[in-house]
This record gives sequence, C-alpha cells and structure tokens, in this order.
Amino acid sequence: MLRLFSVAYWAFIALSCVVFFVVAAVVWAVTLPFDRRRVVLHLYSSAWASFYVYVNPLWRLRVTGRDRVPWRGPAVLVANHASLIDILVLFALFRPFKWVSKEEIFKVPLIGWNMRLNDYVPLKRGSGASVREMMAHCDRLLAAGSSVIIFPEGRRTPDGQLQAFKNGAFELSVRHHAPIIPVAVHGTRAALPRHGLILRDHVDAHVRVLPPLDPADYPDVGALRDAARAAIEADLLKPAR
Repeated sequence: MLRLFSVAYWAFIALSCVVFFVVAAVVWAVTLPFDRRRVVLHLYSSAWASFYVYVNPLWRLRVTGRDRVPWRGPAVLVANHASLIDILVLFALFRPFKWVSKEEIFKVPLIGWNMRLNDYVPLKRGSGASVREMMAHCDRLLAAGSSVIIFPEGRRTPDGQLQAFKNGAFELSVRHHAPIIPVAVHGTRAALPRHGLILRDHVDAHVRVLPPLDPADYPDVGALRDAARAAIEADLLKPAR
C-alpha cells in the first residue's frame, strides 16, 4: 500500500510542479521591478513546498519559534539535515531567506528553475572554487539585507547522529555581524529513507527555531560554530512535544 501511495504522491508532485512553476514565473516577472530581494517569490515558493507536506496524510508538521526568524535584516539560519524532506518542512517557516543547496538540485526541471529565479545559492560538493563562489554569493545577499539558510553538516546524516559542522555559515555570520539562528528539525528521517523514495508510515515532524546567537558574544568562528551545534544537538535530544 505504501509503495502505491508513494508512486501516486511523487507523480502528483511531478505533475503539479508544472502549474506551480508557471505561476512562479509570472510572480517573478511581475514583482522583480519592485522586489529586488524576491521576497514575494520566495513566500510563494514556501507555499508551494509546504503544500506537499500538508496534503500528505502520512505527515504531520509543527513549527515553533518562527517569530525568531526576522522579516528584514540579514541572519544566517543553520539546521540539521536528516532527510530529503527537510527542505520542504523548512520552507514552512514562511520567512524570507535564501537557500544554499547542492548544485544538482538546480538542474532539476521546474524546481531547479524556480530556485534560480529566487536567486538561491548553488554549491558543488568537493569544489574549492564553488565554495568560494557560494561564499561570495552569500556575501552579496547578506549585504543586501537577505537571510540565508545553510545545512552546516554539508550532507544528510547517514545514521541519524548530528555530524560535525563546517565553518562557512559562521564565517558569514561574523563577517556581516548577522545572528546565527539554530533550527532543530525533528522527525523527518523517519518519513523517508536516505536511499529511496518509498514513504514510511505516519510521521510527526517538528521544526523548532532556537534562540539566536550573537557572533559578538563569541571569541572566534569556532566557538560560534560549536555553540550552534551544541544548541541543535541538545534540542534533538529532547522528547517530542
């Protein structure tokens, strides 16, 4: 039954993306002259992504602490990464930010095209040149007042354990005097296996936005990075509520 439901669900996503993207292109064209940060397009994209979470009868999603993410002014959001659907549930924050995402997703028809319209940030794993381009792109976004969201582990966890954090997000925070906003994502690993697209049984996912960290309160990038990781790790150990 789950196999048939999964096939139908992914087929529904593939077909409906055509309609969603056409509307996204219209939103982009209409709002670009007065919305240089593309906030309207991002909020539309957030509704697009969240729609697939809320219409899935197997998934239940709660978001707490959303008000800690600013509407204006730069911030660097960092979240743990356990599943492909982390991206969908984090869009449900419904706050303006720019994704840093692996380059391969930008090549996916419709979804990748929409990511480019949004001016999200591609990153090619293992490429020093791509990392430098990503950092420069994020520098421009933060300087313009946009927030960015990054998975500091760099890739999905293979075993459910929080991995080491890379420095990039925290270097950006220090350089732009922008707060780090840790985000703990609970329950998504149970929704979808790391390898495969067969959905699992009912899942209660929870996105918890934790108190911001001021980079001025830490002596260096490493201390800020470790504080953010510790905050997320401590929250992931808490029982679901």
